[in-house]
Amino acid sequence: MTTASTAKKPGGARVAVQRFGTFLSGMIMPNIAAFIAWGFITMLFIPAGFFGANSPFGWHWAPVAEIIGGGGDAAAIGWPGAMTALTEGTDGTYQGYVGLVSVMITYLLPLLIANTGGRIVYGARGGVVATIAVMGVIVGTNIPMFLGAMIMGPLAAWITKQMDRIWDGKIRPGFEMLVNNFSAGILGMILAIVGFFAFGPVFLGISAVLGGIVGWLVQFNLLPLLSIIVEPAKVLFLNNAINHGVFTPLGIEQAAESGKSILFLIEANPGPGLGLLLAFTFFGVGAAKASAPGAIIIQFFGGIHEIYFPYALAKPMTILALIAGGAAGVTTNMIFGGGLVFPAAPGSIIAVTAAAIGAGPGNLLVVYLSVIVAAVVTFLVAGVILRASRKRDLAAEGDTFAAAIDQTEANKGKESSALGALRNRSSSDVTASADRDVEGALGGLEGSVATKQVNAIVFACDAGMGSSAMGASVLRNKIKKAGIEGVTVTNAAIANLDGTADLVITQNQLTDRAKAQNPEAIHVSVDNFMNSPKYDEVVEMVRAQHETK
Repeated sequence: MTTASTAKKPGGARVAVQRFGTFLSGMIMPNIAAFIAWGFITMLFIPAGFFGANSPFGWHWAPVAEIIGGGGDAAAIGWPGAMTALTEGTDGTYQGYVGLVSVMITYLLPLLIANTGGRIVYGARGGVVATIAVMGVIVGTNIPMFLGAMIMGPLAAWITKQMDRIWDGKIRPGFEMLVNNFSAGILGMILAIVGFFAFGPVFLGISAVLGGIVGWLVQFNLLPLLSIIVEPAKVLFLNNAINHGVFTPLGIEQAAESGKSILFLIEANPGPGLGLLLAFTFFGVGAAKASAPGAIIIQFFGGIHEIYFPYALAKPMTILALIAGGAAGVTTNMIFGGGLVFPAAPGSIIAVTAAAIGAGPGNLLVVYLSVIVAAVVTFLVAGVILRASRKRDLAAEGDTFAAAIDQTEANKGKESSALGALRNRSSSDVTASADRDVEGALGGLEGSVATKQVNAIVFACDAGMGSSAMGASVLRNKIKKAGIEGVTVTNAAIANLDGTADLVITQNQLTDRAKAQNPEAIHVSVDNFMNSPKYDEVVEMVRAQHETK
């Protein structure tokens, strides 16, 4: 008989902010590809872009840049059928091409956010009504309405959900489609009109206030002080509410006006995390010192910042180093005018490079400098802190780092594959982790093998993007090496499990949710997605099934 220790769940305001941040992140992160597409189009085709009329490289691609980037004289260029609008020029007004840049940031991106938020609240039906409602907010304002989309979208879906409850089970057979379509259409129309006249001006005012606060911080050179809030918030997983709720919407507006935004780098700069991990590499002790070099690769190149949070929690004083490094990076960008064209997600040096190069080689060098400065300052401050307490740390070295990993997972509210792999680098935890894995849910799997043919395996987590994607990659490679064909391994959010999976793999605390979503599948629970002994048993089970076909 085994016993499981239950970690104390954090509560209070911090959890509320964390959940709110996760919800905001859930609207933004699935649409990051659209932001990147818009960023690249902007980078290439606006007048100051790579192929624009004022290209820093002299690569003017006429008239394509004027058509795609917008603003080209339709009468002079003569490209038929493209959308045009009255445009103000030096010699008066003319019919200019609308292009993609302004249309995408004004309509496409907010509508994608609204649809995603609506789907989170009430599925496809909520997403449709949310999109209709936010269209009214967009047209009712004259700036990109990201804040409006993030508020009005989920609100419209929630109202739709409450409306459907009124006549749930009361519609006569044969009239369901008629009632559902007309009720959603009428509600969407009403919300769009309300959004135009009421919510539009409100969100415009909120954007103006937030923009004024940021402008005030910039004017008085106080922007680096944001690191006092952001860096501790990252360690406690509270940064999503700040980053996706404030920095990303305001940053996109700023980038649309000036071509780049410093706000995209306040939270995403990988320099502070790199500096902290380097400090532990040189001055740390025990498991923290041994695992830090590997964590650097995951954090700096993979963009998974959560990998360095246990190091900060193991030595809370090093949060001061993170604040100092973050502030130094922001100061560097503020002095030299560095910024990103679009959000860098995840916050890896690769994503940062792609988002910075669009504003020119000079901007890329400034951004690189901000990363280096942030890393160096964090390294120096953290190094002093670690050196000062090295003797005490050596004497007390034992379960401190493992406890910090557990605390990080508790702060996050769920287990993480990156942190699980980090835990397994500590020799004192490898055996325990494997034992917990094997004793978990494999008994349930064995009882289902004889009757359930496995052709589709899905790794499921909360968001369906980060840790589950890594786990799917690990098992996919194992199945490929075993020579098994006809088996697909994918990843998804638990909420998106649609019943087509034959076998679902989740982290222990998420298995019950996955079973409720897809009760017919075989369910396997693991401690972490990166390093579970159950993967080999799953491979053997699938191999045996396919050999007996």
